[in-house]
Amino acid sequence: MTTHETISYVEFAAKDLSATKVFFQTTFGWKFEDYGPEYTAFHESGLAGGFYQASLCAQADKGSALIVLYSHDLEATLQKVLDGGGALKKEIFSFPGGRRFHFIEPSGNELAVWSDR
Repeated sequence: MTTHETISYVEFAAKDLSATKVFFQTTFGWKFEDYGPEYTAFHESGLAGGFYQASLCAQADKGSALIVLYSHDLEATLQKVLDGGGALKKEIFSFPGGRRFHFIEPSGNELAVWSDR
């Protein structure tokens, strides 16, 4: 359901669409639908979005918004990220309300995962 004036979609650049799709499919179970060779949409991810072919990437330290996923088991999710080909950018750290880590997916985009446990 689409709600008036709320965030409903997010897009990322992706240097390697195939590697990015495989990473998110195997690591988090996201589903994809291709719209030509240079765009793929994702769903079953908590928020719908897509990846478009480009040599750019989103990095929080360069001013990009940071997309943060939730996990019931932060250490297990970190291991899945690493096993899936992601790279750790920031080790698990505590903050008021929980803990989180940041990672880089195969196309260079930074995301984070947090837990209140």
